[in-house]
Amino acid sequence: MTDDQAIANGARRVDLTRIGPEQYEATNVRGGRITLGTGQNEDFTPVELLLAAIAGCSGVDVDLMTARRAEPLEFSITSRGDKVNDEQGHHMDNLEVTFTLRFPEGPGGDKAREMAPRAIEASRDRLCTVSRTVSLGTPITMRQQD
Repeated sequence: MTDDQAIANGARRVDLTRIGPEQYEATNVRGGRITLGTGQNEDFTPVELLLAAIAGCSGVDVDLMTARRAEPLEFSITSRGDKVNDEQGHHMDNLEVTFTLRFPEGPGGDKAREMAPRAIEASRDRLCTVSRTVSLGTPITMRQQD
């Protein structure tokens, strides 16, 4: 099966390459690139990318459902959590996503405001692949290729 066929069937892929000490470049199949590191410079860390992915995934869901009714005047999301090290090792705890949404006055804005809580709930409970994967605790296989 080709990469294009696999992607059409739901597979996703990102390649990561070391480009320097504590600096890496992630590339997707469409050619998009983002650098990441350990927090020594402005690059996002992997944990920050996880928080961005959670906010981004839910943001897309909520935007698609509310913007059909009215274009938002303000649409911002804060994704936060606590990085802890306990008996389970390093992990994130107390993950929280907060939406700040403002819509114009009028019937469209009223419909968008009414839809927003349902859209956030739908994203959390069934739509956002990223947060659902984290919530469900999907196992990750790690291996070294020869």
